Amino acid sequence: MKIYTKTGDDGTTGLFGGARVKKASSRVEAYGTVDELAAAVAVARAGGLEAWTDGVLGQVAVDLFTLGAELACVPGKEDKLKMTLVGGPDIARLEQAIDHAEGELPPLRTFVLPGGSRPAAALHLARTICRRAERVVLAVDDTPARPEIVVYLNRLSDLLFVLARHANKAAGVADVPWTPRP
Repeated sequence: MKIYTKTGDDGTTGLFGGARVKKASSRVEAYGTVDELAAAVAVARAGGLEAWTDGVLGQVAVDLFTLGAELACVPGKEDKLKMTLVGGPDIARLEQAIDHAEGELPPLRTFVLPGGSRPAAALHLARTICRRAERVVLAVDDTPARPEIVVYLNRLSDLLFVLARHANKAAGVADVPWTPRP
């Protein structure tokens, strides 16, 4: 099977369920941004994270592919995906990971700038893409996303922030504090 089909040469793409939409549609922007987030998570994972963090992000990668598949589906046909959609148990898993990672960190006393170690910087980049994904999902104009998708992305951005701090701690590098301009 060839990778190119030429069906998108007219500026449209197919959704799961048969409909064709413009590649510039808000729905395509949403699942494209989730795909970008998944790639940013993969870059962070390739940068040498602790085994526990890598395991957490391995499950996140599966979640993001599932979430992207749902967004790439014709609204109302999600049951045809024949998979369990991202929901409450996944959100609870993220919260447990946040609590675990945060329990090993000193309390925040200032805002933190992205950076420190290379793995932390990659996680901060993924966090910012996650925040954008959340905004783009909220802007889908044909049918609003399920609330669980928005909550998942919101919680994931929190997790990525805590994991960035955790990566700095593991590397023996201090978080970069934000010092306001005088």
